Amino acid sequence: METSLYLPVKTFLEAAGYVVKGEVGKCDLVGLSDGEPPVVVVCELKLSFNLELLLQAVDRAAMSDEVWIAARVSAKGRGREADRRYRDLCRRLGIGMLGVSDAGEVSIIVSSISPMPRTNPKRRSRLVSEHQRRRGDPAVGGGSRAPIMTAYRQQALLCASALEQGLKRPREMKALAANAGPILRDNVYGWFERIEKGIYALTPAGQAALLRWPQPVISDTPA
Repeated sequence: METSLYLPVKTFLEAAGYVVKGEVGKCDLVGLSDGEPPVVVVCELKLSFNLELLLQAVDRAAMSDEVWIAARVSAKGRGREADRRYRDLCRRLGIGMLGVSDAGEVSIIVSSISPMPRTNPKRRSRLVSEHQRRRGDPAVGGGSRAPIMTAYRQQALLCASALEQGLKRPREMKALAANAGPILRDNVYGWFERIEKGIYALTPAGQAALLRWPQPVISDTPA
């Protein structure tokens, strides 16, 4: 699976000085540099180099400063990484190629340059915001079946955990989740129910979510 490539490529980009998180804004990996504004690096993963991987990278180029594709290299040296036409196309598009060996070693096949114009600042801004709002790196890049642990889902889980531990009002949860009020009110995932004005409780779906994604115990519960 593509997720097997995630840790080697994440380690490679971290060694280059980026803070890397998986599955941000539909990108397999997103790395941000220190500084303001940060340099945004995106990498897409596939088990082999193919046209779909290039098409994904072209789309991601509109919201990044640097875009890479990464795939397993062929043990017999017969994969697309050995095709000069594929490498030349990456160079012309400004897309870097990373090869990942069976042992998890990452090598640069084509360096990333940026000849293409970056024309979508809104998409870039959303990508940076989602990356910065997430606590830690909760999603392994390259996956497509499991629900992605977005910053919003993390905040909703904190609200669910607070309800389970006895907090019932949004104002009691603000220290944990700044947007507790809208999250409880909008109930995007069906985890909450309104008992009366300003008072909420967990639904069975919310209890199941906490079993799937356990949250830390709140040490100090407001009165």
